Amino acid sequence: MSETARNSMPGIDRARLDAVVDPVVRAHGAEVVDMEFKSEPGGWVLRVYVEKLGSAERNADTRDAAVDLDLCSHVSRDLSPALDVADVIPHRYHLEISSPGVERPLKKERDFVRFHGKKAKLKLEHASHGQKVVVGVLDGCKDGTVRVMEGARAHEIPIADVQSARLVFEFGPAPKPGGKKKK
Repeated sequence: MSETARNSMPGIDRARLDAVVDPVVRAHGAEVVDMEFKSEPGGWVLRVYVEKLGSAERNADTRDAAVDLDLCSHVSRDLSPALDVADVIPHRYHLEISSPGVERPLKKERDFVRFHGKKAKLKLEHASHGQKVVVGVLDGCKDGTVRVMEGARAHEIPIADVQSARLVFEFGPAPKPGGKKKK
């Protein structure tokens, strides 16, 4: 990931934040996928995205890695006081714990490997074949370079050049007209 994407929490010591968040999330059988800290209309929000523990190692798909509302609630209940005591964030904020969802972010090389064959959208620092946004199927990742197939065109993109990346959810085929009749 580009330096801009990596430093998405200015003013916060990310190592100290990780040291507080990771053990609490793991104690609940989950692992951190991503964190963001941003100003929104209701104030600052620390959003922590989690999935089931070991999902990355098992190359679990988004459905098998998903967490439920109860787990998010329990993590939030325990994490909030831990963050208050550690005083890592210098001002008021709201804490949200969430699943990354079906359009989960891709942050690390292992994410691009894990979701081989899935459709993704990558925003790039430098254009590939004249494009700064590439939407295609992940087709391998090796030595810090991800291969994305956009139809017949192959993009070889250094992960360091990726500003952001996420899976793309596609609905299944539309039902055929006249398939089910109402009674």
